[in-house]
Amino acid sequence: MELILISNVNWTIPKAIIAAGRRHSVGLKSDGTAVAVGDNKYGQCDVSGWSGMVAVAVGNVHMATNTGNAHTIGLKSDGTVAATGWNKHEQCNVSGWRDIVAVAAGWRRTVGLKSDGTVAAVGRNNEGQCNVSGWRDMVAVAAGDWHTVGLKSDGTVSIAGNNQYGQCNVSEWSDIVAVAAGYLHTAGLKSDGMAVAAGSNKHNQCDVSGWRDIVAIAAGSYHTIGLKADGTVTSAGSNEHGQCNVSGWRDMVALSAGCTHTLGLKSDGTVIAVGDNKYGQCDVSGWSGIRLQ
Repeated sequence: MELILISNVNWTIPKAIIAAGRRHSVGLKSDGTAVAVGDNKYGQCDVSGWSGMVAVAVGNVHMATNTGNAHTIGLKSDGTVAATGWNKHEQCNVSGWRDIVAVAAGWRRTVGLKSDGTVAAVGRNNEGQCNVSGWRDMVAVAAGDWHTVGLKSDGTVSIAGNNQYGQCNVSEWSDIVAVAAGYLHTAGLKSDGMAVAAGSNKHNQCDVSGWRDIVAIAAGSYHTIGLKADGTVTSAGSNEHGQCNVSGWRDMVALSAGCTHTLGLKSDGTVIAVGDNKYGQCDVSGWSGIRLQ
């Protein structure tokens, strides 16, 4: 469940440079290589051989699932896509993709935004979350556990997948410039810097109506993170593992929200993390030279 960071000038296509998953974290370095820490049971951290990358994404496993299966996606500068990790549902079968400008990874699937505004998806489709072939004029995509979100150039939002908790109830949204998808909720950033959210609010993860001056937004399993124009960070939702302990963060330029941890990229190219670190997914203090937007 990754950050969608977007510049609302001629609809610059967002490219995620840090990504937080269930049990691992991935960062994109300025030289186009990638680094990863955390659980590697399925090879999801095997990114040391990657090069020429311009974006990364990680598949997530919601907190209620304890199997640890996950995958990692990398977007190359030539518009092709690399993948590593768990592939039971063919979520890593992206070798044939071309002309991709952004990627997102959800639970057991991968989504790609093409340069012509159409969208491709592979992986689990039991809830219709991969039914995106008819989408057009998209400028950003996000992938939750059971739903996929697409942001259109007119500021409206399209969604496919499970709507059991109202996470797909976004038809009235307008003036949206960024989207993020969590386990059972969806968050959107408006052009005026305010935030909106739909879906399950059991942990108060949708309590974002009072946010102001937001420039980027991210959604984890049960929490939502917002990056403010002054480089500080706000949060809402579950803090069971300390994943919302971001009030002291400064000089931030990008964020990513995982299942139970949060990553933040500072203006100097270093990364900080809070939250669950059982598998070493927060051991990012040694990272440097992470690519800046």
